[in-house]
Amino acid sequence: MSTTLLWFTNDLRLHDNPALVEAVNINQLLICLFCINPQWFKTNQYNTRAMGNRRWRFLSESLANLDKHLKSKGQKLIIAYGEPSEVITQLINNYSVNTVIRSQHSGFYENQQWRNIRENYPNLSLKTAHTFTLFTPEIVFSTERGTSSGFPTTFSSFRKQVEQITVAQTTPIPKELPPALKVELFGHKLPDHKKIGQSGNEKAHLFNGGETNGLVHLKRYFSENLASSYKRTRNELDDWDSSCKFSPWLANGSLSVRQIVSELKNYEAKNGENDSTYWIYFELLWREYFQWYALHYGKQIFLFKGINNKKPLTTFYPQRFKQWCLGQTPWPIVNACMIQMNQTGYMSNRGRQLVASCLIYDLGLDWRCGAAYFEQQLLDYDVANNWGNWQYIAGVGADPRGGRHFNLEKQTQQYDPKGIFIKHWNKTNNAQRTGNAIDSVDAADWPISE
Repeated sequence: MSTTLLWFTNDLRLHDNPALVEAVNINQLLICLFCINPQWFKTNQYNTRAMGNRRWRFLSESLANLDKHLKSKGQKLIIAYGEPSEVITQLINNYSVNTVIRSQHSGFYENQQWRNIRENYPNLSLKTAHTFTLFTPEIVFSTERGTSSGFPTTFSSFRKQVEQITVAQTTPIPKELPPALKVELFGHKLPDHKKIGQSGNEKAHLFNGGETNGLVHLKRYFSENLASSYKRTRNELDDWDSSCKFSPWLANGSLSVRQIVSELKNYEAKNGENDSTYWIYFELLWREYFQWYALHYGKQIFLFKGINNKKPLTTFYPQRFKQWCLGQTPWPIVNACMIQMNQTGYMSNRGRQLVASCLIYDLGLDWRCGAAYFEQQLLDYDVANNWGNWQYIAGVGADPRGGRHFNLEKQTQQYDPKGIFIKHWNKTNNAQRTGNAIDSVDAADWPISE
């Protein structure tokens, strides 16, 4: 009997998952797969890793939770350690796979893997579902109000194009799934030192991965009145309830962005709309914009000159970069933000802007080094938002003003006037200096390709 392969990537959930619904509707034997790419754990040209310890722990918890939910419906998650196109090739050849389904991804390299499969199996049915965004290509790349290429070149033009469009309804969880198929993957088993659920030397953490925890947090946030004051509190540096904190679950698809909008609309219906509830949607639109931005520009989001072919006036000083990573710069607020991220995997949106501005304009460093370190450290790393926002600050991306240089002393007075945030994280850092507080970064002078 023919088999459908559902390749989970950035959609680690059962709720509002059109890719899962599509797989069920085909009504064939079903393999549910997630690939752990060995490249995630290898040192790259920035001397960082794509997958740091904390993000790996969060992903591990998310996969375990997804597997639990699939098992409750008679399925299971096959977790393979290997390059995705190689793993999928083996499954296609060994299990009569005639259909492969995945969620749309914004990443250039992730889409390259998809293209490799398409080229190697031209007769295979390949289906893509939009599980990670609010809108579809037909809406975003409309030429009616976009550019000649069909893509809005600034966020403002994008917002005007989509803001009044109704977001599609969420899809229900399928009542039943096709039964699990017994699968063996030769040469693609998870090594012992990377077992799912291993968390290394971490202590307490702010976020726990998985769809269950994401939905609990979503319900809790909108069950209180936090959304009605969001715009006023969103720039706080270190307060749990000041911002939504949805981003870690959004990043790997444990939470659906359409589900968040649905809960937001329900909240507004009960409690009324105001600037704060609108601002939550406004920032979800920023996330949305960068997803399509990355898809449109492809590999350009990783280039030093960005999408505008504009070379920033930065270079690379290894020792400065290491000091920035460790939170040992001359600016206390930058240090506190970096220590916070190193120890928790979280940093506020305001904090991210400040440390990025510091790296680029005050330390004179290559913006890509900062983006790569964020990729390693942040729980909520998302390729589109991370690299798109770094380009924006560096002035090589979508910012029409050509970059954002913040006055760090002024920002400190505005957002930490009593020094509470700075004192807290300096104290925490001193207490954990002998521990395994951060993933390693080397100060060696390494080459960085354009």
